[in-house]
Amino acid sequence: MARDLPIGNGNVLINFDVHYNVRDVYFPYVGQENQALDHLSHFGVWTAEDFFWIDHPELKKQSGYLNDTLITNVACTHERLGLKLQLRDGVDVQENVFIRKVVVENEWDREREVKLYFHLDLHLYGNGVGDTAYYDPELRSLVFYKGHRYLSLSGRGPDQKEVGITSYATGQKEMNRLEGTWRDAEDGRLGGNPIAQGSVDGTVELALRVPAKGAKEAWFWICFARADQEIRKLERTVRSATPQALLQRTYNYWGQWLGQDRHDLKLLEPDIASFYKRSLLVVRTNTDNRGAILAANDSDILKFARDTYSYMWPRDGALIAHALDRSGYHALTKRFFQFCKRGLSEDGYLLHKYNPDGSVGSSWHPWVNARGEKQLAIQEDETALVLFALWHHHRQARTMDEARDDYDNLVLPAADFLARYTDASGLPLPSHDLWEERYGVHLFTVASVYAGLLAAAGFAEHFGDKLRAMHYRDKAGSVKQAVEHSLYSEQEQRFIRSLYWNDEKQAYEPDLTPDASMYAIFDFGMFEPDDPRVVSTMKAIREQLWVQTEVGGLARYSNDYYHQVTKDVAKVPGNPWFICTLWYAEYVIAAAKSEEELMEAADLLRWTMSHALPSGILAEQVHPFSGEPMSVSPLTWSHATFVKVVQEYLAKLKLFRHRERGREDQSDAKLLHAAGEKR
Repeated sequence: MARDLPIGNGNVLINFDVHYNVRDVYFPYVGQENQALDHLSHFGVWTAEDFFWIDHPELKKQSGYLNDTLITNVACTHERLGLKLQLRDGVDVQENVFIRKVVVENEWDREREVKLYFHLDLHLYGNGVGDTAYYDPELRSLVFYKGHRYLSLSGRGPDQKEVGITSYATGQKEMNRLEGTWRDAEDGRLGGNPIAQGSVDGTVELALRVPAKGAKEAWFWICFARADQEIRKLERTVRSATPQALLQRTYNYWGQWLGQDRHDLKLLEPDIASFYKRSLLVVRTNTDNRGAILAANDSDILKFARDTYSYMWPRDGALIAHALDRSGYHALTKRFFQFCKRGLSEDGYLLHKYNPDGSVGSSWHPWVNARGEKQLAIQEDETALVLFALWHHHRQARTMDEARDDYDNLVLPAADFLARYTDASGLPLPSHDLWEERYGVHLFTVASVYAGLLAAAGFAEHFGDKLRAMHYRDKAGSVKQAVEHSLYSEQEQRFIRSLYWNDEKQAYEPDLTPDASMYAIFDFGMFEPDDPRVVSTMKAIREQLWVQTEVGGLARYSNDYYHQVTKDVAKVPGNPWFICTLWYAEYVIAAAKSEEELMEAADLLRWTMSHALPSGILAEQVHPFSGEPMSVSPLTWSHATFVKVVQEYLAKLKLFRHRERGREDQSDAKLLHAAGEKR
C-alpha cells in the first residue's frame, strides 16, 4: 500500500498509508531503524452507538497538508454517527516529538461521550524481540523501550487539569493468536495491563465530553529518545511548552524554510508553484540531518523483495542535491557531500549504496565475472555525478574558496579513478548501469563520466593545478570522441544505450534498446540539445517509449520487466515512470526556441501532477492502465526531478519574456524616433 503524507525533522520520519494509518516510524536516522517495521498502528473512536477505526470505509476522509508545510490536515466525516474529526500531525522541528491534534465535532443535539484510542505497534531496532511496554504513573504515559531506544505515548484532553491519558493497555502480539491491544479498545474499555514484554504493543485512551452541536480538542504525542532520562526531559519540554506551541512553531518553520528558495514562482500557475513547494518539502523529509539523502522510505516494498529503498544511492543523492542547490539549500547539501567524502573507497570510487549511518548498504552487484575474474561492483555514474553536483554546489553557494578539503579528499581521488578507469579508446570500462540490471558500457554512465571529469578540471583550474586541469579535460575529450565513435549508430541514426563485451569476438556488441536514460547526453553537457544526433535520439525515446494508454507517460525502456503488468510491449513498453517523463520534459525545455514550444513541457509537468496522490505525493511509477502508484511512494528522485524541471522551465520562460520585452522596447523606441523626426 502506497505511503502518503510523510512528515519529519531529519531525525524522525513518520509515514502514513493512504488510509491515514501510521505505518513507518523511523528513528534515530531517516530511513534507518524502522521502529514500526510496516506494522499498522491504529487510531480509533468509540461512542455509545458504535466504534470505528480511521480506515473504516464509512469514515470519509480528505487528506492533505496545511499549505506549504509538513503538517497534515485530514478532515473526516462519519455521517451515520454524526461525528466530524480534524487531525493535524507534525514532527517538531526542534525536538524529536510527533504531535497529533484531534478536534472532535458532535453534530447531534445532545452531549455525548467520545473516546479516542491511539495504538502503537512497535518493533524496536526493527525487530519484535525483547521489547517492553509499560505504564509510567509519573508521566501518566505508556513507555516502550529496548536497549537505547525509548518512545513514550502520551495525551491530554481539554478538561484535564493534569496531563495524562484516561486509560491504557499493554499486551503481547504476534504469538498465541494474539492480535494486540487495539482489539481491547473496540468495546470502549481498555484492560489496564501495566506491563508487557517480548513482542508487545500498547494503546492509550482519551475520554471527552463533547457538547451538543459543539466540539472538543485533544492532543497526543510521541517522544523519541535513546535513554529513560532523555524521554522524561522531552516529556517535560512538551508539557511546559504545550503541544500547541510546538505544532505552531513547526508550522511557522516550514513556511520560512520554503522562503529560502531562490526562484520567483510568480510566473507559474498557482497549482504548479504549489506542487513545486510540496516537492521540496517531500525531499526534505527523506533527507537525514547527517547527510544521507534516501531514495525512498516505503517499507511496503519489503513484502516483495525483503529489502527496502531506504539507502543513499550516490547517483540519486547527487541529482537530488543538485536540485536542492539550485534552490539555495546549500547548508543542507553540504552534509551530503561530506557523507560522500567519508564513504569514498581508497581507490576513489563510491560503492553501490549506503545506509543512513554511513555504513555500506546491501548489494546484488558481484565482485567477479562469469570467468571468475575480479570486476568492480559499482555503478560508475554514482562517483561521476557526485563530482558534477559538487562542482555546481560550490559555484552556486559561492564557496569555491572553501572547497580545498573537498578538492584534496573527494575530487582528486574520484577524478583520478574516472581518468584511469578507461580503455585505449577513451571509453570508460564496464560497470553496472543506472537501472542496476546490466554490466557494460552505458551511455548514461559515459555522459556522467564526461561531466565529472570536466567538473574536476574546473576545480583544478580554480586551485591553480594546471597540469591536472589539462589532464582531466583531455580525458573528457577522449570520452566524448569515443562516444561519437562507439555509442552512435549510423543504422539507427541515433545514440545507443549500451555496449556489452563479447569474449568470443573480443569486441563490444551494441544494445539498441531505446532507453529514457539516454537523455543524459545533453543534460550532462556532452552534446547540445539541438545537435541532430540528440534530436533523433530524443525523438526515438518519445515515439517508442510513450505508453499508449489513457494514462500515458514514458517508460524506462522497451520491455521493462520491473513490476511489469502486461506483455503487450508495443502498447505498454513499460510502466510510466515520473523521472523518465520529466527527463523528456527537460529536453523539450532545453530545445525550445519560443514560449509556444514550452507548452509541451508544461503539459508534462501537469501530467506528473495529475498522477500524484491527492496529497501531492509521487511514487516511482504508476500502473499503465489505472494510474495507481506502483513500487515505492514517495520516491525522492521523482520529486527532485520535478523541482529541477520547474526551475529550468522558469529560466527559459523568463528568457523568452525578457527577449519579448526587449523587442517591444525596441519597437517603442523606433516609434518615438519616427515621431521625433516628423516633428
